[in-house]
Amino acid sequence: MMQSYWFGDIEEGTCQPYSGGAADSAERILSLHTSMEHYVPPDWKAALDCGFCSDRADYLSKLRAVCVLIAEGKIREKYKSKDTDLLQMTRTLDELDTVINLLTERVVEWHQVRQPSFSRKYRRTPVHSLVRMIAQRSGGGLGRVTGDIERLSETRTVLAREVSARADEVMPNCSALIGGLVAARLLLHAGGLEPLARLPGSAIQVLGARTALFSHLRSHTPAPKHGIIFQHRRVHNAPREVRGKVARVLAAKLAIAARLDFYRGVADLAFIEPAQARIDAAGEVP
Repeated sequence: MMQSYWFGDIEEGTCQPYSGGAADSAERILSLHTSMEHYVPPDWKAALDCGFCSDRADYLSKLRAVCVLIAEGKIREKYKSKDTDLLQMTRTLDELDTVINLLTERVVEWHQVRQPSFSRKYRRTPVHSLVRMIAQRSGGGLGRVTGDIERLSETRTVLAREVSARADEVMPNCSALIGGLVAARLLLHAGGLEPLARLPGSAIQVLGARTALFSHLRSHTPAPKHGIIFQHRRVHNAPREVRGKVARVLAAKLAIAARLDFYRGVADLAFIEPAQARIDAAGEVP
């Protein structure tokens, strides 16, 4: 029985070397389909006997060139997927939140050193108003930093709108159930639309609650009832006694929605409307 390898075809002790270049060999590898029942692992000595290479170093050099081409092709294909841009946008949005929060905390402490009486006043003040007030009252480095925070906040607002709009395009069914921003964060924590589509509802329900989940597994603390989906109003506004039920029903519908987004890529109103009704019904207190 003939065995086909990337370097040639072997049949009954004779070998016909493959004469194509590295790019052709890469295509050949991707096109080979061999039954594992009769598969014999290749050896560089077989390639040497076949006349494909002059020694082991030559064999490894040619193999490396082919593997690099295959890897580059897969990376290019991955970057063409519709969710790649959304993943980068969402990562940037979350990092902007982190930077803004850290800088805000720092300038408040800095201003507090200059104005000790300020410590009792800022606790009830909204963050954006607090930063604006410090910017108006401060000069020098502190004033410039608070100005940068305001500009970053404006950038964050614009980017959040773009993330939501892009999520509506990439994940129309998930976005219809939980909104574009929460759907984008689900996508980010899952690692992409395909991994998200493979997750069961139980995994989607606690996606983003990794710390609480590991604490439950290690220390037997109460299991988390929700992760990222808690950010959606249907969950965090639900009465406490039915919040877990709402999260469970929402996650189950999101599992279906993610599959529709991955395999179809268009909004399915026949699914969305009954799903929303079912989620709303789960939030009713008996």
